[in-house]
Amino acid sequence: MPPHHGPHDGPDEFTPWPEALARTYREAGYWQGEPFGAWLSGLARRYADRPALLTPDGPVTYRELDRRATVQAAALAARGLRPGDRVTLHLPNTPAFFELLLGLLRLGVRPILALPAHREHELGYFCAHAGAAALVTAADPERLALAARVQAGLDRPLPVIALGENPGTWEGEAVSFLPSAATAPTPDFTPPRMNAGGVALYQLSGGSTGTPKLIGRTHDDYLYSIRASADLCELGADTVYLAALPLAHNFPLTSPGTLGALHAGGRVMVAPDAAPGTAFPLIAAHGVTHTALVPALLQVWLRALEGSPHTPFPSLRCVQVGGAPLSPDVARQVRPRLGAALQQVFGMAEGLVNYVRPGAPDEEALGTQGRPISPHDEVRIVDDHDQPVPDGTSGHLLTRGPYTIRGYFRAPDHNARAFTPDGFYRTGDLVTRTPGGALVVTGRHKDQINRAGEKIAAEEIEHALLRCPLVQAAAVVGTPDPWLGERSVAFVQVAFVEATPGAPDLALTLKRHLRDLGLAAFKIPDRIEPLPALPRTPLGKTDKPALRALAAQPVAPSTPPTHRSRP
Repeated sequence: MPPHHGPHDGPDEFTPWPEALARTYREAGYWQGEPFGAWLSGLARRYADRPALLTPDGPVTYRELDRRATVQAAALAARGLRPGDRVTLHLPNTPAFFELLLGLLRLGVRPILALPAHREHELGYFCAHAGAAALVTAADPERLALAARVQAGLDRPLPVIALGENPGTWEGEAVSFLPSAATAPTPDFTPPRMNAGGVALYQLSGGSTGTPKLIGRTHDDYLYSIRASADLCELGADTVYLAALPLAHNFPLTSPGTLGALHAGGRVMVAPDAAPGTAFPLIAAHGVTHTALVPALLQVWLRALEGSPHTPFPSLRCVQVGGAPLSPDVARQVRPRLGAALQQVFGMAEGLVNYVRPGAPDEEALGTQGRPISPHDEVRIVDDHDQPVPDGTSGHLLTRGPYTIRGYFRAPDHNARAFTPDGFYRTGDLVTRTPGGALVVTGRHKDQINRAGEKIAAEEIEHALLRCPLVQAAAVVGTPDPWLGERSVAFVQVAFVEATPGAPDLALTLKRHLRDLGLAAFKIPDRIEPLPALPRTPLGKTDKPALRALAAQPVAPSTPPTHRSRP
């Protein structure tokens, strides 16, 4: 029986499923032994000259997408990348994302799917922690400058591979420019054989204890999630999927996302951002049938349609919403405003994905986050002592199954806390279960803030604040917000500094400090409040419930958010 890990995966890098469970998943047909390269070639044979990607330069067929992936695999191999290597992939929303991602997967190189908003703090960590063989980015001046800062912050040379032509802002040999595959000839290249049980790529955890953990997803488990999601969501050859959220996010990539739409023979349109002024014309022009949003963006779209006398998008059938809890009051506005069905999705990059089934009654569609994909998704809802709680009672969500990981990459200490001895993942979510088996998310147990679907680890921001000489103590909490789900509030105890006329205020100083450290923009606290001392529990720990209560006290009215994700 072949091993269910790759040849480069040691015990601290990938935790395999026990053989008895692996056999069950294979026999059930979930794991089909097909790596991504073979999957893409199968799509090219099945759908051939049908459009796969709708781009500003015209449609890209399935056959052409398969060819471009091979072109990029050969080009990446010529630049020294080898099967089993890890690279950090940092690209904006562009159709070329797919030829590069699929080229890496065809070559057996394992991309770490960084988000567009990540900056040198996160990118440098991913490269160092994973021993990345390269940083793969886009050939625009901003990203090249960012890549230079990442290179400068590491204690070893890091090759940079940039997709596109040199914009004229880079000198030297530290960057290899990778031309578009659109006009390149088809190379004489034979892809290496892939083990479908090995790691294909790395997603990122939301993270409650510092920088996100790396989540190794195998070809077998990830493709099962994609196939099952596409089937469950009833995608087909007439599907036109608008990718408005960042492409590297697990939600718009595979739940069912762009790869689910491709699996079904549909068409994918990539929006550079999710603003109504960008997305609405694309929906109208290309007959978009499906898209996915986080609750904060859904509210922006609904607000933009206020006063419209009719539903503006006759082609739109389904708007998926996930990443954070959705208010039933907002959920009820989707059908009358957008003319589309709402499908709530609750999932995690570690694996488990729940969908409200198409055609579900309003009670489930508007008030729950759906049921798991697979009959073999095992769900436990337990109290603080790991004892099961009855349906309707809130408890901690634990899960294991055919596409849920058994451990994070190189994190043995964290894995001991995040997984039970029998392999259940402690999600950190608090949920209830309805008699029909649907889950309702009631909160988070982990010290994590969910800002418009972006997960912020409080500890990471606290540590960054403490690097400022002004700050003696810091605590970051989330507070409910009708637009973002949660806003982040940092409370700081500062050293005495005599005020200087004309000096910037404390909040501006600390926000500049965090930006200078290279943190992603969405991690910069929405509010920074000084306190003489942080409140403490009787055991001397920071009293975060007290800080959450303080953060919830009335301040200036909340306004529609300006999303701080940079392109």
